[in-house]
Amino acid sequence: MAILLLRYAEIGLKSTPVRRRFESVLKDNLLNMLIEDGVEALVTSKGARFYVEATDIDAAVRSVRKVFGVASISIAEESTSKMDDMCAMAAEYSKPRISQGQSFAVDARREGSQGYTSLDMGREIGSAIFLANEDKGVKVDLTNPDVTFFVEARDNRAFVFQDYIRCHAGLPVGTQGKVVAELDGSDRALVSAWLMMKRGCRVYSSTECDGSPLKQYDPYFRAFNPDKDNMSRMLGIVKGFDLQGIEGFDASQYELPVYFPTVGMSDEEVSEIAEVIRQGL
Repeated sequence: MAILLLRYAEIGLKSTPVRRRFESVLKDNLLNMLIEDGVEALVTSKGARFYVEATDIDAAVRSVRKVFGVASISIAEESTSKMDDMCAMAAEYSKPRISQGQSFAVDARREGSQGYTSLDMGREIGSAIFLANEDKGVKVDLTNPDVTFFVEARDNRAFVFQDYIRCHAGLPVGTQGKVVAELDGSDRALVSAWLMMKRGCRVYSSTECDGSPLKQYDPYFRAFNPDKDNMSRMLGIVKGFDLQGIEGFDASQYELPVYFPTVGMSDEEVSEIAEVIRQGL
């Protein structure tokens, strides 16, 4: 059965205590997103990887790729990290994925003390794939292969996959405090709020607007409620201004810092990101 390998990027730069806290928030966010999207899945983690097991892998990918903090996803097959098991798994995995006369390469890496090196993995697994597809006239090309098979051995587990699905990366929502976004229906306001989410902030809307595009990325997104929420605990106000809009702006009318995430972006850049947000990609 296929399994999802989830990687983070910026979180790995943090100190151990901070990284563990961010990993905990990321796991909660993954579970909340899967629940919100109605995807039954099991989420586990070890080392610098999160693992998602689900009966509907495609639905799980669509769901977790929206979670900030996730840098990339791979749909993988799993075996033990014993060399014979990895070779058998990779050979079987390769058969429907390599065509007549194509060249291939194995990109192998490991973490742990398995008793072999990454070079050993590449050599042995590459040989197994070659023998399994020898009748197709395949060949090895380490410089410019038609097909690349990635193999990771992590402690007593191993995974083979072909693709990296790039995600939004950033920091998990909820790790960097709360902000209030002034949404006015414009692309810039929408993108500004989204970019603050990407930096780990929990975003509230200052108005009762259509928050469905942003709710796709944070199920807890909602309008700021003065009766329930304390403005003094907010980190700042988020506005969707460009360079022209910021001219003459008087920040003294606000008691909190004011952020302009899209001030240096062109209209075309903002429109492209806004389209991605509305599609929930």
